[in-house]
Amino acid sequence: MIPNLPLLRLIALASTLCLSVLAVAGESRSYLAHQQSKDSLTIQLNDGEVSLTPVGPSALSLHYRSEGIKQLPSFAIDDKPESSLKAQLRDGEDKLIYQTGSLTAIIHKSPFRIEYLRGSEQILSEERGFFATETMRGFRFALSPEEKLLGGGERVMGMDRRGQRLPLYNRAHYGYTTESNQMYFSLPAVLSSNKYILLFDNSATGTLDLGANEEDILQFEAVAGRTAYIVVAGETYPQLLENYVSTTGKQPLPPRWALGNFASRFGYHSEAEVRATVDKFAEEDFPLDALVLDLYWFGPDIKGHMGNLAWDKEAFPEPEKMMADLKERGINTILVTEPFVLSTSERWQEAVANNALAKNLTGEPKRFDFYFGNTGLIDVFSEDGGDWFWNIYDGLLEQGVAGWWGDLGEPEVHPSDTVHAIGMADEIHNAFGHAWAQLLHERQTAKYPERRPFIMMRAGFAGSQRYGMIPWTGDVAREWGGLQPQVELALSMGLLGFGYTHSDLGGFAGGEKFDRELYIRWLQYGVFQPVYRPHAQEHIASEPVFHDRRTRDILREYVKLRYRLLPYNYTLAFENSQTGMPLMRPLFFENESDLSLLDYKDAYLWGQDFLVAPVVEEDVDEVAVKLPGGTWFDYWTDEQYSGDQAQVEVDLKTIPVLVRAGAIIPTIDDVHNSRDYSSKNLTLDYYAHPSAAKSERYVYEDDGATAQAFEKGKYEKLQFSAENKQQGLAFAFKREGDGYTGMPESRKVNLNIHNWQQVPVQLDISGESLPIFDSEKDFAQASRGAWYNKRKQQLLVKFDWHKEPLNLMLKNQ
Repeated sequence: MIPNLPLLRLIALASTLCLSVLAVAGESRSYLAHQQSKDSLTIQLNDGEVSLTPVGPSALSLHYRSEGIKQLPSFAIDDKPESSLKAQLRDGEDKLIYQTGSLTAIIHKSPFRIEYLRGSEQILSEERGFFATETMRGFRFALSPEEKLLGGGERVMGMDRRGQRLPLYNRAHYGYTTESNQMYFSLPAVLSSNKYILLFDNSATGTLDLGANEEDILQFEAVAGRTAYIVVAGETYPQLLENYVSTTGKQPLPPRWALGNFASRFGYHSEAEVRATVDKFAEEDFPLDALVLDLYWFGPDIKGHMGNLAWDKEAFPEPEKMMADLKERGINTILVTEPFVLSTSERWQEAVANNALAKNLTGEPKRFDFYFGNTGLIDVFSEDGGDWFWNIYDGLLEQGVAGWWGDLGEPEVHPSDTVHAIGMADEIHNAFGHAWAQLLHERQTAKYPERRPFIMMRAGFAGSQRYGMIPWTGDVAREWGGLQPQVELALSMGLLGFGYTHSDLGGFAGGEKFDRELYIRWLQYGVFQPVYRPHAQEHIASEPVFHDRRTRDILREYVKLRYRLLPYNYTLAFENSQTGMPLMRPLFFENESDLSLLDYKDAYLWGQDFLVAPVVEEDVDEVAVKLPGGTWFDYWTDEQYSGDQAQVEVDLKTIPVLVRAGAIIPTIDDVHNSRDYSSKNLTLDYYAHPSAAKSERYVYEDDGATAQAFEKGKYEKLQFSAENKQQGLAFAFKREGDGYTGMPESRKVNLNIHNWQQVPVQLDISGESLPIFDSEKDFAQASRGAWYNKRKQQLLVKFDWHKEPLNLMLKNQ
């Protein structure tokens, strides 16, 4: 109860009897009184109350409450808000003005309505605002005429979802291709071209109507759940996203091996098959960091064993030794787990005895049938369910498991009459995967605080990224139509915090015979997506090492390129952990004035400096790629492109990969896996161009394994800059951080300057001259110096870089 408002509280409680009438008949909601506390503003209304709470930089949570409407806790808001969050209140005769950061809420008293400004610009306004009837609750907002709306989670319907009606119920869509309005991971949130994010903090079954029934109205509807929403504002799209993840939580930096190559299929049936597969990768000279075991690790058949969650010792007689042997080779073991315990499984009675399962309406374990058998569902919202489930995970971690794959966690089957510790199935369905990931992340980090969890799941809720969730796009069809929507899916999820969304490379479902071109194109694209994990039904091998020589030879170079780019990719992962910037970025982040780019999904930015356009149609020898402005170089040929579009020629060995003018791309030498990562030999490719007079880049490094290495100071940043000056081209190199175990004391740097037109007359490094060689042979034999490759128009420079800052100057004629 709010102190000093007893009479107003009585008025508010009495008025709730008219709640449904207000909603249906359209009577006006009106202001009665308000009170500001240190943390929030609470307003008494004639039909309840609403609180406004700063929850992040330029972010407000609005929570409407009326008597008789059950509320659930927030799943979306990070429980570690910034301590400095404050808001200012001004009270006027007809309105309240409540401001936090650049976001201002204008609260009109009668009729009651809230509008939102970024600075002085209106970006969003409630139309009716909160409504509730006996069977529905939700919110209504006004849309501006030209406004575009992106987000809503995984959907295949184009980037701009305005005009669509989106179901909010996580549901499997097996074998999808180019259309899907309901998939594994829905999100009750949109990003607007007006530079706000609107998130409904409600996990219940519902619908997000983005101007489908009424073209100028955004309406959220739910059958139950928390009656709250969050508004986030930003001056730019990247700032908006950073403000959003500051509210809902930032993705922890994963272990470096998560960026390596995975062996995965449905599935490996035995220890012998696992060992043979790993040997094949080594024999074919393919780097490998992880092996994923699907459901055969706990049973010999697809059906009847789910819930065993213990090794099938006939197929895997020595699992601990197997995993230890893999680890010795630098390969991490990932196990699939599901939240279902079949009544035929070996753990059914144990789960019942430990009160681990969700209940039916009579208080008994809820049982139902689905594809895998008669089952119960672990209640991840209950303390007993969490304790029982975690004890199994903990035992497997002690055996040597390195990561988790949580499957079927929508949950795939979830009867409405299932009773969980905090509510019915339809109230919390969309938060089930979220709570599951939270359970794993919090329990594992509590017991093993130095380890970074790896948690891959296909369903969750807004904010699940703060628990390290790595989503994938589900059981996509193994055909060209399955490849085509993958960029759209990844970009849409990345806009709302899920920067590691990726696909089963090569496609998962179906496919009568091996399509070499499709497979190659999908795995080429995979080099520039967050997780490199080919995965499929086993009648066609998902692993490149089991295909023909031409396929192997092409893809070997791409997998090795993935590893050479580890300095770049790991830095992207670090940036994501700090700011929420996704690894795959839409082109409109680059050119915010071109609204047409909000719809563009055929190409994307991989970090700051790569522009990638996957080849998604067969028999293609040229691809049209939109450019966001500036000059770009073909990564394979150094050909230059500028303007609004590039026509890029391709063959089976190449896809369009462009590099920004001024970029400094770091790479390392080839390695067997990420365990061997070292930047002791570091190559920097600088793309010189008059339009990029000055460039600044960095590489982030740590030991690849220690949790919160950056926060602990156990890292190093390698910082580079390049500047075109009147007297020539100047480079500067410096280091930051306390360092980490295994850090090179010095580095041999190979600097390749692309698009260079002449041999410098002088080359100085920190005041000392470097030799400039006339022949490639002499240059190759020297430990330091430079050589100009006239045919490629590249100047190659090599030198040693120790701990101290270093300056390099190329003087022209």
